[in-house]
Amino acid sequence: MSYGTQMLFILPELVLTLGSLVLMLAAAWGGQASTRAISYAAVALLIGAGIALAGPASTGGEAFDGLWRSDAFGTFAKILIYIASGVAILIAPRFFADTSGDDLRPEYPVLMLLAAVGMGMMVSAADLLTLYVGLELQSLAAYVLASFMRRDQRSAEAGLKYFILGALASGILLYGISLVYGFSGTTLYSGISAAYAGTKSLGLLFGLVFVFAGLAFKIAAVPFHMWTPDVYEGAPTPVTLSFASAQKVAAVALALRIAVEAMGPATADWRQIVIFASLASIILGAVAAINQSNIKRLLAYSSINNIGFALIGLAAGTEDGIAAVLVYMTIYVAMTLGSFLVVLQMRGADGQPVESIASLSGMSRTRPGLALALAMFMFSLAGIPPLFGFYAKFAVFDAAVRAGLFPLAVIGIAASVIGAYYYLRIVKTMYFDEAAPAFAPSESVVEKGLIAASAVFISPAGYLLIPALSAASLTAARALF
Repeated sequence: MSYGTQMLFILPELVLTLGSLVLMLAAAWGGQASTRAISYAAVALLIGAGIALAGPASTGGEAFDGLWRSDAFGTFAKILIYIASGVAILIAPRFFADTSGDDLRPEYPVLMLLAAVGMGMMVSAADLLTLYVGLELQSLAAYVLASFMRRDQRSAEAGLKYFILGALASGILLYGISLVYGFSGTTLYSGISAAYAGTKSLGLLFGLVFVFAGLAFKIAAVPFHMWTPDVYEGAPTPVTLSFASAQKVAAVALALRIAVEAMGPATADWRQIVIFASLASIILGAVAAINQSNIKRLLAYSSINNIGFALIGLAAGTEDGIAAVLVYMTIYVAMTLGSFLVVLQMRGADGQPVESIASLSGMSRTRPGLALALAMFMFSLAGIPPLFGFYAKFAVFDAAVRAGLFPLAVIGIAASVIGAYYYLRIVKTMYFDEAAPAFAPSESVVEKGLIAASAVFISPAGYLLIPALSAASLTAARALF
C-alpha cells in the first residue's frame, strides 16, 4: 500500500491538524477581533472532518504497519466527538462575553480542534504508543481549556487539579504499557492479543491492571473519579460540556478497543475490574450527588453514574455488549449536551452565570419552556420511560443478561433507583418550590435551537431512530471482533 493511500486513512485528522495550524496563524495576525470568524471556521473544519470520514478513513483497515485502524467503530465514535466539539465551540462566545471580563480568545477553538485530533487518534489507534500520543495531545489541550478563564480562581484550580491528577494517571497508564510491552514483546494490539491468548504471565496480568487503571481515570470511573466534580465545576461551562461529552466518548471508545482488540483473550481477567468499576461508579455517582447544591457538580456525579451503566455493556464482552455501549453513549451525549445548554441559560439579572440548584426554584412559572426541557433531560438521565434514556439503560442491561451476567443487571437496575432520586429532586424544585428570581432572558437562537434539538432526540420520537442506531452500532461493534 502506497504512503499516499495510507494518508487517506487519516484524512479527518489531517483536515483538523492543518486547519488548526492555519487558524493559529490567523489568530496571531488577526488578534482578538478574529475570534468569532475563527470559531465559525473551526466548526466548518469539524464538518469537513466528518465528511472526510467517508471512504478509506472509515473502511480502509490497517495503515502504517498496523499503527492505525480505520473502521466503522472509529467512525461512529468520531462522529459523536465532532458533534460535541462543534457545540462546545458554538456556545462559547456568549458565555465568555458575559463572564467577568474574560473575553473569548481565538485560541479556544484552536485548542478544541487539537483536542479533537487527539481524540481521533485515541479511537483509531491500533498500537499502545499511538494511543499514548493521542491521549497526551488531547490531555494537553484539555489542561489549558480547563483553566481558560485566567481571572477566575475556580478555573485556575480546575486546570491545576486536572493537570496533576492527569499526570499521575498518565504515569500509571505508561507503566502498564511498559509491562505489557515487556512481557509481550510488542505494542501492537494484534501482537498483545496473541500474547494474552498464550500462556499468561503475572507480568501481563499486572500490565492489564495498570492499563485499565489509567483508562479508568480518563472515563472518570470509580475509584479514579476524584478529579471530576472539581474540574467540572471550575472549568468554563462550554469546556465542561466538552469534557462530559466529546472526551467521555473518546475515552470510552479507547477502553472498548483495548479491551476487545488488545486484551480480548483476557476477558475473564479484565471483566472483574470492569464489574467492580461499574457498580462502584453507579452507587457512588448516585449517593454522592444527593447532597450537591451546585448543578455542575451534580452533573459531574451524574456522568460518573452514567459511565457505570455504560461499563455494564463492556463487562458483557460481546458484540451485543459493545453495540449497547455505543447506543448508550450516543443517547448520553444528547442528554448531556441538553443539560449543560440549560445550565448556560441560568444567568442572573446582571448576566452572570448562576449555578445553584436553589436558583431553579419555581422555574416552571418563570421560564416554562426551559423547565420542561430540563425536566425531560433529568427524567431521561434517570432512565424513566417513555424518554429515550430508558432505552439506553435497557440496551446495556439486555446485553448483560444475554452474556449470562444476570446478577450484574439486577444490581444495576436496583442501583438506578437511587440515582433517580436526585434527578427527581431537580424536577420537584422547578415545579413545586416557591419561585426564585427569574433568570435573565436569552437571545441566543443557537442555544435555544440546540436545546430543542436535544429534547426532541431524547423524547419518545427518538425511538424512531432505534433501527438505524442499532444497525450502525452493531456494525461498529463487529469491526472490533
